[in-house]
Amino acid sequence: MAKDTALDDVFLRDLWYFGIVGKEIKPGEMIQKERLGELILFGRTHDGEAFAMTDICPHRAILLSGGRMVKGESGTEVQCPYHGWRFRPDGQCASIPSLTADQAEAMDIAKIRAKTYRVHESYGIVWIWFGYDEAAEPCLPPPTLDIPEDSEVRMFDACDFHCDMDAAVISLMDPAHIPYIHNQSWWRTPETMHEKQKTFGPIERGFSMLPHKPSSNSFIYKLFGTGITTEIQLELPGLRPEYMKAGDKHVTTVTIVTPVSANKTIISIILYWNHGLVSLVPKWLIRRAIRVFMKQDSTAVDSQAIGLSYDPPQMFIHDSDIPAKWYLALRRNWEKHRLEGADFVNPLKENKTLRWRS
Repeated sequence: MAKDTALDDVFLRDLWYFGIVGKEIKPGEMIQKERLGELILFGRTHDGEAFAMTDICPHRAILLSGGRMVKGESGTEVQCPYHGWRFRPDGQCASIPSLTADQAEAMDIAKIRAKTYRVHESYGIVWIWFGYDEAAEPCLPPPTLDIPEDSEVRMFDACDFHCDMDAAVISLMDPAHIPYIHNQSWWRTPETMHEKQKTFGPIERGFSMLPHKPSSNSFIYKLFGTGITTEIQLELPGLRPEYMKAGDKHVTTVTIVTPVSANKTIISIILYWNHGLVSLVPKWLIRRAIRVFMKQDSTAVDSQAIGLSYDPPQMFIHDSDIPAKWYLALRRNWEKHRLEGADFVNPLKENKTLRWRS
């Protein structure tokens, strides 16, 4: 780990981030995404292995995503659209077509490399590692979910938030906004507000709203019968799985906050389920509900970002804003842990019950 890394980096590092859903790329295909202010080319070799490299050609800086993936002597190679240079998935240059035979013999093109990123594929997601020291091996295992690792992604959608990552994460753990921002008859309305009490407990690099009976004023939960429990977690950098379980059946919604740039964030929602009733619901209807929710949140947070651009003070009250304070403390403590060597301290040291009206 580099000890001289600047402390003004707006992104947390030494963490696994969401890259793409694996279904977005088939063997021999590639796609460009921006993550943490960097243009990244996600690809899948012809043998099916996911990889990631910079989308910027080290020769003349054109975007490699405008090129194509070909089968070369060493296997899958990314061919630059400008001059035809080819790069292996590990970033090593494999070919420079413009070189004459004697020039090729005199030049060691293996020393030319495109920047690459470590990736791991599980739960149908390609995770990408961003470290403070790019040469160091990941200090953490990839994220784990409380579902089988080979679970099928049933549905995926995403929405851009024009705000920084902190504002986006805090919005996901804010219980008091739900009856106002998500005001619809089939979910919540201000008229159904009542006092709630939830117990939170610490998890590694985060906290959990421990398993509990879903809210009685959420009509959608009533579709799944009795004996349902819900657990909502938040783990750095921005992983928020919600596990709804009834016996051996589950509906798992994984919401992931990923910074695109300093002032733009993408919210990805991934659904898994093995509940037969959910499979009977038309996917277009589920997708429509997801998009309604995301649009409502993005409209609110985008408006908040305008206000925050004037650098006003903010108020965090008890108890509904306590999860936001925990997240901000987690963020600060992780940065100090990785950059300064301080022990990582979870601000939530034991179970704590919070109360609010929603």
